[in-house]
Amino acid sequence: MEKSQVEHILDKLRNKEIEEYFVEKESFLSFREVLVNQEDFKHFRGIAGHGGVVVYTYVDEARS
Repeated sequence: MEKSQVEHILDKLRNKEIEEYFVEKESFLSFREVLVNQEDFKHFRGIAGHGGVVVYTYVDEARS
């Protein structure tokens, strides 16, 4: 997954254009590499699902 593609997805989550985004196991590391460098990283919530899929959402209150 390209960095620009991940940033576009994160912007859509951040701006509430989409409620959630599913990341497949194969794309997880490249997605996370961009995610952890975001200034508002702690506002993104990832919930692991079956088969290595992670569902990301954006929450208004940062996690601790």
